[in-house]
Amino acid sequence: MRGMVVAWVLLFFSFSFRGQNYPCALVHWFVPVGGEPDDETGMWVVRPEFEGNRRSLAVIHIDCIARGAHLLPVFGSSFLPEDFHFSDSLHAFRGYFVSRHADHHMYESLGSS
Repeated sequence: MRGMVVAWVLLFFSFSFRGQNYPCALVHWFVPVGGEPDDETGMWVVRPEFEGNRRSLAVIHIDCIARGAHLLPVFGSSFLPEDFHFSDSLHAFRGYFVSRHADHHMYESLGSS
């Protein structure tokens, strides 16, 4: 993914230390599935990273955030429940396509392969 990683921002916050303000984000990391984009879609596939049964979390400086990403669920063969709410999407699926077609900048960031 050209050296980029995907994370879900759970919280934006800042703190001051010795008179310096530090704007930060608490993130849940996603890791690539495989070493290249999916053959059928041309998109990278990522999955949530866990350490044991706990989310792999980190606090990062917001300057480390390059841009937003559009994640599309990798659907299985079964149907979603009728009462499924979109806000549960990042909890409900095992993998996600990273759409490079969200806009021109994303297409350039993730390349043409």
